[in-house]
Amino acid sequence: MSGEPNDEELEKLREEKMEQLQEQGGQGQGVDEEAMEAQREQREAHKKAMLRKHLTDEARKRLNTVKMSKQEFGEQVEQQVLALAQSGRIQGKIDDEKMKQLLKELQPDKKSFDIQRR
Repeated sequence: MSGEPNDEELEKLREEKMEQLQEQGGQGQGVDEEAMEAQREQREAHKKAMLRKHLTDEARKRLNTVKMSKQEFGEQVEQQVLALAQSGRIQGKIDDEKMKQLLKELQPDKKSFDIQRR
């Protein structure tokens, strides 16, 4: 994929920026906030790269759609996929059908209300 080298270059630039900020050594609170923001961006870029590596385009689109409607549930599914990837339990890529199955497994049970009239 042509996008992966750009991610690596971006990550290197972020690491260099983090080193610069650490060398400046807390010359104000703004530096700490910048460092935290840079770390957050770096984690987000790493997460996206991992998802791109382990999900097909269709599965990634489905996950993004779920995140737009149910953000908390979508993030939970992302964390599950990343945990599976890190533990080495994903062979190949997760396609759209596997993503549908994973979403069904992780979806909380719907609460139904039985109303009985007397």
